[in-house]
Amino acid sequence: MKPLTVIVTASGAPGTAALLRALRENGEREVRLVGTDMSERSVGRHLCDSFHLVPAGSDPGFADAVREIADREGAAAILPQSSFDLEGLASAVDRFDGIAVLVSPEDAIRRSNDKAETYSLLHRLGLPAPAFRRVQGGREVEAAARELGYPERAVCFKPVFSSGSRGFRILDPTVDRAHQLLHERPGSVAMRLEEAVELLPAEGGTELLVMELATGGERTIDGIANGREVVLGHPKTREAMRAGLAMYFVTLADDGLMELADTIVAELGIEHFFNIQLVGEYVIEINPRISTVVYQEDLNLPYLGVKRALGEIGDEELRALRARIRPGRTALRYFDQLEFDGG
Repeated sequence: MKPLTVIVTASGAPGTAALLRALRENGEREVRLVGTDMSERSVGRHLCDSFHLVPAGSDPGFADAVREIADREGAAAILPQSSFDLEGLASAVDRFDGIAVLVSPEDAIRRSNDKAETYSLLHRLGLPAPAFRRVQGGREVEAAARELGYPERAVCFKPVFSSGSRGFRILDPTVDRAHQLLHERPGSVAMRLEEAVELLPAEGGTELLVMELATGGERTIDGIANGREVVLGHPKTREAMRAGLAMYFVTLADDGLMELADTIVAELGIEHFFNIQLVGEYVIEINPRISTVVYQEDLNLPYLGVKRALGEIGDEELRALRARIRPGRTALRYFDQLEFDGG
C-alpha cells in the first residue's frame, strides 16, 4: 500500500509513545508521523519523523498552523490527542480539503467539553450522572456544596471546561492537613470547603461544577463511532492512579456499558474516536477524542480509525472485527525516559 503521513497533535501527551508505535507497527504499510505541540520539550519531537511547534489549541491561529504543516508535510490525516485541540480543528474542517481530520462536529465537541451540558444531557436521557450545580465564585461554591450535603458527606468540584483531572478537587471536612503536609506528595486533590472558598474570588471567576462525589471503581468505554453508534470498541477498567493518570487497564465484556455508549454517541453525534468515563455507576466524562488504548496484535484501533477516516475500511468491516476483542487483555503503563544532546 501507498505510504501514509499522519499528523498527531499534542504529541507530548502521556499516551503518545504507545500511539505512535501502534501507528508505525500496523503490519500493512509505512506510516510517517508528524508531531505537533505547543512545547518544544514534547516527546513527539524525538519520537516522530518530523516535529513542529504550534500555538495552543485555543489560539485562533491553531487550525491554520496545522493546515500549513499538513500541506508542507503531505499529510493524509490529522489525529488530535488533546481536548483543547478539538474545537479549533472542527471549526476549520472545510479548509482541510483532501485531508481527513478525525474530529466530531463542533456541536458534539462543545456539548461534550461543557461538563454542565454533559450532565444535563445525561439526566435528560435517564443515564446515571452526579447531581450538580453550575456556579461562579466562593459564595456560590459554598452554597452549592451545602445543598449537596456538605459537611455530612464529601462533594467535589471542577471547572465547567476542563480536561482530565485539571482543577478537580474533593471537598472533604475530614481531611487531615497535617497528614497531607508530612506524608503525602504535593498536589493532593482533597481539601476542606473553607480552604477552597478562601482561594476563590467571592464572586465571578471561572465557572465551576460543584458535584455529588462519585465513588467506586473506574471504567471507560473507548472506540470508534459513526455519529449514530459505536462501530468498534470495548469497555475497560481504569486503575492504579498516579499523578492524575490511570496506569493499569483491563478490557471488559459488558453489553450494558456498550449500550450506554451507543446512546451517548447517538445523542451527541460523536464521530471517530471517543472515550466515556464512569466512576462507580456514574458517567463523569465524555471525551470525543482518542484516549489510552489497550492494544492487541490483531486489533490496532488507532490505525483502523485512521483507515476509516480515509475511506479505506467501512463500518461493516469494522463491526466484523468486534469478535477479536479479548476481555481480560491488560495494559500496564510505566514511566520511561530518553536521552539526547542539545536543548
